[in-house]
Amino acid sequence: MVRLDYRVTFFSLAITLLCVRIDASIHEYFGEQFVSKGNAFVVHGGSEGIYSSTPSLNESSSGDSFIRFEKIIFRRPQELSNFSSGAIHAILFEVVDRETIGGSAYGGQRAVCCTADLAKLGVCKQGQIIYRPSTNSPGWPQVYDTSFDVDKAETILQPRSIQITKTGMYNLYFIHCDPNLKDVVLEGKTIWKNPTGYLPGRMAPLMNFYGFMSLAFVVLGIFWFSQYARFWKEVLPLQNIITLVITLGMFEMALWYFDYAKFNETGVRPTGITVWAVSSGTVKRTISRLIILIVTMGYGVVRPTLGGLTSRVILLGTTFFVASEVLELVENVGATSDLSGRAILFFGLPVAILDAFFILWIFKSLSLTLTKLQARRMAAKLDIYRKFTNALAVTVIVSVGWICYELYFKSNDVYNERWQNAWIIPAFWQVLSFSLLCVICALWAPSQNSMRYAYSSEDASEDFDGEDSLTLIKPLSLSSKDVRRPSELRSVESSNGLLSHGDNEEGKTQ
Repeated sequence: MVRLDYRVTFFSLAITLLCVRIDASIHEYFGEQFVSKGNAFVVHGGSEGIYSSTPSLNESSSGDSFIRFEKIIFRRPQELSNFSSGAIHAILFEVVDRETIGGSAYGGQRAVCCTADLAKLGVCKQGQIIYRPSTNSPGWPQVYDTSFDVDKAETILQPRSIQITKTGMYNLYFIHCDPNLKDVVLEGKTIWKNPTGYLPGRMAPLMNFYGFMSLAFVVLGIFWFSQYARFWKEVLPLQNIITLVITLGMFEMALWYFDYAKFNETGVRPTGITVWAVSSGTVKRTISRLIILIVTMGYGVVRPTLGGLTSRVILLGTTFFVASEVLELVENVGATSDLSGRAILFFGLPVAILDAFFILWIFKSLSLTLTKLQARRMAAKLDIYRKFTNALAVTVIVSVGWICYELYFKSNDVYNERWQNAWIIPAFWQVLSFSLLCVICALWAPSQNSMRYAYSSEDASEDFDGEDSLTLIKPLSLSSKDVRRPSELRSVESSNGLLSHGDNEEGKTQ
């Protein structure tokens, strides 16, 4: 749960993403230029976790895993085609074997391309890339190459399919060491497949998870909507908002499931479904946090409105929505490879800060509301708020512990080596938010006694406005002359009573 005018920015970003073709397990290259990295020129071809297939399976089998090169073409300008070139390499390796790529002479700077010093040592041939056979996987890394002939403006890397017989995080790079080929561009595509389909390895378990969560929301929805229909005359405004959150949750889980199912079937992520799933989830999380905040402020229970705090609540909610939307779009839309942990950490930090602000404001408001209820001796409302406080406290403690683990996990998994467990992180937040939603549904379920928790005219004498803000306002000091003791008030009242009685008697005598 815990996780104007910005609309133009958001819709512009959404339209831009919809205009771009989004692929993931099918990595397409459109005029990709080589980038200088050290003494080599590199194009990153992809990075995905892939589960192994049985060696006896072949490419036509439905349960195999492979990486296939299709129509990989390298092009250079026609005016620079008057010479034959050095080799252009495609190197595919598992991330645990990354140290087998490159080398250095006499402990100096590590280089990918063979240097003159290394060539003198007989380690490699100058102008070629440096790699050593893996001690963990015989035959790896896989290296394929091609080169330009004289007067040829393009060269083709022969199509081939590499069967994956070992589970791991695989990286593909296109590399050359010839400075004369700095203007070469890459076109074509590679196809990456897992045994169960085209979903990247870290995402594959999430399809079944979202299917399970869809069923869970359906069960919760049946309970809530049946209560809502039975006691619709007793429904509170707060219960209408909870109904909206449940509906959004059902749509979100269903959209994520169909998004992953389509992705797994075709290898091309359906951009429209992904954007809708991301947006519905962000709206649900934003409304969920705002519900918790306004409930702790006592809205609809001990106060009819939020008063002057409305604009601040809307501002916090809008900021959280924008930050969460950007994070989810970056993580789920337009990524052709598994993003690095540091990239997700960068975009996730603003969301974590806003969540912390939500938590501080929620517990400050909750403390004030509990104090008011206790002072007014509203037993029924106080009991439900105490149960809600216990649920929130448990949720926050678990959330803080999980956030610490998540930060540790992502900051120490630079190369995505623990990709098989990465799906647990988003799954945990979904389970935690669903659990808190179930608690809220149990506490505020529509019933024949719902109205006893609603705001009534008897609560109007209490002024809650301005006390839930995080801004501290210094109260005005009163002089001792302006403050009267109770004994003085009683003496004044008695004297007023005597004067009034005397006047009445005088009137009667007259």
